[in-house]
Parts: sequence; structure tokens; C-alpha cells
Amino acid sequence: MWQDIKMLNATANALLGLLALALFAAGFWWLAQRPMFTLKTIRIEGMAENSLRYVKPATVRGTALPRIKGNFFTVNLDAVRSAFESVPWVRKATVRREWPNKLIVKLEEHTPLGTWGEDGRLVSVKGDVFTANLAEAEEDGALLEFGGPAGSEKEVVARYQDLREWFAPANLVPDAVQLSGRYAWTVKLNNGMTVELGREQSSEALKARVERLVGIYPQLVARLQNRIESVDMRYPNGLALKANGLAPGFDVKKK
Repeated sequence: MWQDIKMLNATANALLGLLALALFAAGFWWLAQRPMFTLKTIRIEGMAENSLRYVKPATVRGTALPRIKGNFFTVNLDAVRSAFESVPWVRKATVRREWPNKLIVKLEEHTPLGTWGEDGRLVSVKGDVFTANLAEAEEDGALLEFGGPAGSEKEVVARYQDLREWFAPANLVPDAVQLSGRYAWTVKLNNGMTVELGREQSSEALKARVERLVGIYPQLVARLQNRIESVDMRYPNGLALKANGLAPGFDVKKK
């Protein structure tokens, strides 16, 4: 081996390369620990053009900042992102470095649509369930009410949008949408009327039930004024209703 000049040269070059790499790594590590790279600024911006509405500086300082460790080079950006996404009202966060001692964090807030269930949680316009201050969410007015089995949040919010469109010809707007454990739909409208729509064999079948009610609604209002409490649309060709002062034997016929 010692007589093999090529082998000796290759071994020497490899050792020198390793030494140079070790010196470079040690130098980089020394440089990275210099005070100039200590994180001094974390700029927080909204992802959209509008400024952040619900995320407050005090909440960020108390929730996210204590979880950020390291300097410009050593900080874990995934950990920073996770820390900010744990802040109330934050739906999504993105993080990037800015030379030499700054982080830029962009946040997307939840936009509240209503409450979810009975445990004080909120649901967003995108169907995400989250926990935040209810009073802040109600600053623009009372929230809608939603509920359903676990994992059905996006389906319920999407169906709410459909129901808004389907009830619009009667100038009715859903105030609450519930999906039962048996996957039957119940809607409470802005006139106080509750509508049982039943299980959804297809979206077209559900739409047909709403259209049947919308078509006969003027007749109901003319006869019963605003006394209707609930309507059951689960019958194939008719409906059942409950109203204050409704005389026994009252029939509703389609024109």
C-alpha cells in the first residue's frame, strides 16, 4: 500500500478535503452564532391586501413568540409556522427569512360564518372549525348556527350556500343548518320557521323539496300569516306543518 503513490495521494487528498470541510463547518458555526444574526424582528403581515382584523399583537407575544428558538440560521421555519398556526384566529401561516436577522410571517385569518355545535367552537366560511373569542366573532352581528357529525363541517357549510340560493325566491334565508347523526337535514329560517328536509338521497332531491316548499309558501303565508312554526317536507308529494292557532283538518294544496 505504501508503495502505491496514487493510493497515497488519493488518501491525502481525501483527508485534506475532510479537514477543509471541518474547518469550513466550524467557521460557519462560529459565524452563525455572532450577535448580528440574533433574531431581532418578526414582521407579521396579512396574506390578503386587508390588514389583520382578529390577530392581536398581545396574543402573538403570548402564544407564538415563546416557542421560537434559534437565530437567523438555526431557527426551524416549520416550527415557527406551527407556532403561529396555534394562535387563535390563524388559519394558515407562511414564514421566510430576511437577511440578516428578520423573519417575515404572513398570516391568513379565519373568517367566521357561525357557531358549530354546542361547545363554543366556530366554523369559518371555508368550513374549518376553530376556537376563538365568540364576542369578537359577533362584532358584525349574530352568527349563524351549524352542527353535524364530526368531519361533516365542509359539507354543512357547502349545503348552507345551496340552501341560501334555493330559498332566495321566497325571500327566506337560513339562520341555522343542522345535519343529524342519521344525515338528515334541518333548516331554521330567518322568519323563525323550522324546515325538516330529511335525508339526502341526492342534492337534486333535496333541492326539489325546497322548491316544493318555496312554490307553496305564498299560499301558506296568506292563510297562516306568520304563525308557522315548522314544516316537514319529508313526504313524497306533500307536507306537514305546525302553526299557532291552526284549526284541525286544515289542508294545503298545490296550485
